[in-house]
Amino acid sequence: MSARQPLVVVGDVLLDRDIDGESSRLAPDAPAPVVDVADDRSRPGGAGLAAALAARSGREVVLIAALGQDPASEAVRRALRGSVRLAEIPLDGQLPQKTRVMASGRPLVRFDCGGGRPGEPGPEVREALAGARAVLAADYGRGTAAAVRDLLADVAHRVPLLWDPHPKGDPPVPGARLVTPNASEARALTSGEDRSLHACAVRGAQLAAEWQAAAVAVTLGARGALLARAGSDSPMLVPAPYRAEGDPCGAGDCFAATAAAALADGALPEEAVQRAVAEAAAFVAAGGAGNRALWRTAPPVERPVAARPADPFELARSVRARGGTVVATGGCFDLLHAGHVGLLESARRIGDCLIVCVNSDASVTRLKGPGRPLTRAADRTRVLAGLGSVDAVAVFEEDSPVELLRRLRPDVWVKGGDYSVDALPEAATLREWGGQALVLPYLDGRSTTALARRAARAAAPGPEVRS
Repeated sequence: MSARQPLVVVGDVLLDRDIDGESSRLAPDAPAPVVDVADDRSRPGGAGLAAALAARSGREVVLIAALGQDPASEAVRRALRGSVRLAEIPLDGQLPQKTRVMASGRPLVRFDCGGGRPGEPGPEVREALAGARAVLAADYGRGTAAAVRDLLADVAHRVPLLWDPHPKGDPPVPGARLVTPNASEARALTSGEDRSLHACAVRGAQLAAEWQAAAVAVTLGARGALLARAGSDSPMLVPAPYRAEGDPCGAGDCFAATAAAALADGALPEEAVQRAVAEAAAFVAAGGAGNRALWRTAPPVERPVAARPADPFELARSVRARGGTVVATGGCFDLLHAGHVGLLESARRIGDCLIVCVNSDASVTRLKGPGRPLTRAADRTRVLAGLGSVDAVAVFEEDSPVELLRRLRPDVWVKGGDYSVDALPEAATLREWGGQALVLPYLDGRSTTALARRAARAAAPGPEVRS
């Protein structure tokens, strides 16, 4: 299979329109809010949005969709020109259009218009599917997937097929690699109103069996996604990397497009779902489908700062600028244990942010000897950054964090254990800018060295038993 083969998106295209403004009063003739319009913009929705998102990675994308000669269809063509190649099915009628009226960024009302039925697919559609590396069927129940159903059934035997279903649409063709209903769609397609994770897992496995799909990923919004397989009672929950605050419009299309692209690259369904959950969170946090950067010919929208560890130097500057107290501590943190956690929690309560200074791998080896560190710096940093008490992490290469501290200029430097303040080598450095070094109590009997020795003793073979 050639790496140049395109990802093909098949499905129902809509024109999404957002009218945004401010509302501070009610109409004099009815108890209805008045919106002072500040912005009015349109963009492709449905399969059109999924195709645009898939194309942001730079891969070739072909969109098979039903388009007519109406203004909404022309608007979709203009928006996708240059990024997505179209293989059109004739549309009998007007392209559906969904209009959201927003007040201060929040949806106030939505009204829908238009609609039509797809005609017969031509040879261009057949050629696109025959040359696909992978296929995403974005079914919104308006007939496009049904119009090419026989062709999709053949596709499922040749290349990865991801099916994004809709309760009003047809069931996926047998053999789909991954099907991606959201939780409410899964409930509508099965029976029962139980919203627990267990119920979602049962529904996912049930739908996988009914659809003869390799796997079903039930998307759970801010909670991530649950991957289930037919006959298995061991689903995989993929949580979101962080809680994204933003417009969720289009998040499902982002999830499906990312997962389909991952399958095209040879990923397993488990890997595809992990990528899709992370990208959907970043998409929502960046503003969802309404983010203007999505429709510019520019590099993909970067993940928001919330998805990355905080920059320690920028954090220190911003906290000082608002009159807050910057607290720092440091160490190897080779095996994070209860003593570390207690120290970090206590240190964070002293000020307005806590920055942890971590010895690099080479620095740990020089200080602790051969065989250390047990955990590489990237992993130590990630574990520390995941603690609620830690706001940022900085790695230093030297044996002492003194030079790093001169750049961070914390108000307080904290160490734990049996030190005295005068014995702290960093105390003199802190005094250069009026900072304070402090010693906090440490939990007795907790140390990385002690843990490593106990682990080595436990792993050592016992005395040979002679019969």
